[in-house]
Amino acid sequence: MRRMNNGTNHITSENQIERNAILVGVQFPGTEQAPIGMCLDELEGLAETAFYNPIVSITQNMSTPNPKTFLGSGKVDEIQKAVNFHNVKTVIFDDRLSPAQNRNLETALKCRVIDRPWLILEIFSDHAKTREAKTQVELARLKYALPRLTKMWGHLSRQRGGIGMKDVGETQIQLDRRLIRDRISKLEKKLSQIDREKQIQRKSRKSSFKVALVGYTNAGKSTLMNQLTDAGSLTEDKLFATLDSTIRKIKKNFPYPTLVSDTVGLIDKLPHDLIASFKSTLDEARDADVLLKVVDIGNPNFRNHIRTTDNLLEEMELGESPAIQVFNKIDRIEDPEFLRDLRRSYPEAVFLSGKNGLGLEELRQSITKRFEKRLTTLRADLNYNDISTISKIRKLALIIEEKYTEEGLSLTIKAPIETKSRLLDILGSQFLPPIITLQNNSRTEV
Repeated sequence: MRRMNNGTNHITSENQIERNAILVGVQFPGTEQAPIGMCLDELEGLAETAFYNPIVSITQNMSTPNPKTFLGSGKVDEIQKAVNFHNVKTVIFDDRLSPAQNRNLETALKCRVIDRPWLILEIFSDHAKTREAKTQVELARLKYALPRLTKMWGHLSRQRGGIGMKDVGETQIQLDRRLIRDRISKLEKKLSQIDREKQIQRKSRKSSFKVALVGYTNAGKSTLMNQLTDAGSLTEDKLFATLDSTIRKIKKNFPYPTLVSDTVGLIDKLPHDLIASFKSTLDEARDADVLLKVVDIGNPNFRNHIRTTDNLLEEMELGESPAIQVFNKIDRIEDPEFLRDLRRSYPEAVFLSGKNGLGLEELRQSITKRFEKRLTTLRADLNYNDISTISKIRKLALIIEEKYTEEGLSLTIKAPIETKSRLLDILGSQFLPPIITLQNNSRTEV
């Protein structure tokens, strides 16, 4: 048993006493799980973000979970004694519990029991501000709560009935389930409408180069977003400060039109229902030309954060997306040898500090190189009567060089490969005939 940092002596009100909690973590051998101490430190941070007051933590080493209570019977007894001794109202497990395990533990411990996924959902509910975020979180919470109704409301075992009631004898739990299913159906329709609106917005940005910030929660994505775009996004040193995707254009004389989106933070054991509900927000990452995978290098568990991010991106079918690994918060590293070793391990990565802008130019150059890989070089020779078409060309391509000749104007153009056919259509429909050649190393194609 480990006493948490805040302890009972920090409690100053009856309301805080009601929020006292015991944290429970289990170490399973042969897994990629981080050390149990790091897991519980993160769980403590999550609990405090959700306004709980962690008192102590209890751990157990197990080969496999107990299907009935997740833990062994002796450990359940130990937790029950701790619950009575500390007079806590909530026990928080670091792992996902099945509905049966949750119900059995509440019966044994005689207090509220929640798991890590539900704790994350509580945090998301507190932080949701926009219509979309509130809808997404409510949908995820209802889907997660539906099979767990028996543990969440004490009145659910009572019968409802009486004169004038349509379904005499229907249990309260059956009624609640029916109401929740109806609400889920309405929320899903609402999110579908939001998703259609988002798709229209994404189509309007189709011609722009798109970059998405992804990574573990509190890795500094919003701070980096502000450095690149002057977006003014909320930046707080807490978990899940950002739930809504913010999209802004890179400024400060960036050579190409590039949009950056800030996405919701990822975390280990993220609820599947939450991933599904945040589909429209995460679609900004799916639609991106390159991902910036941001990691807080100052976090001692950063390697596990990288692994968790990669695993979740695989789950979201983004594992093969072009990406740049970004190690943030290098201002917190005092050991230069540590940085040198990490640079050798990740030679293509960018090392920076989003807080003070150190290394930001390297990131901008890396984004520029990724953009230029999509470009093909064209030359268009126009006569003077046709110069008005330049305005149409600028909407699809970058004019790198203009040379005036006796016959007209010779343009060197860089454009994304997918817009080449559109450029040919514009020129071919108006000129007799324009000369367009594709410069491809030493080879010229007409």
